[in-house]
Amino acid sequence: MATRLCELVEQVLTTGYLDVQTERQLKALLRQEHKPEDFDAFMNLQWAVMDGLVIQESRERYRQQLQRSKRA
Repeated sequence: MATRLCELVEQVLTTGYLDVQTERQLKALLRQEHKPEDFDAFMNLQWAVMDGLVIQESRERYRQQLQRSKRA
């Protein structure tokens, strides 16, 4: 398990997938004191998600729920 934020971000960028558990872990790490390179890594992750390079599980679940509710 990654102990630093930048290590966790590296794992997500490598897999291209941000699951809910890892997202919670990232949020917890952001609440702690961290180094500037950790924050930079997190910002890179945010850009990767926005650019579609990383799929964010929580957003995919939300989209699926919206699609189901539109059909109903």
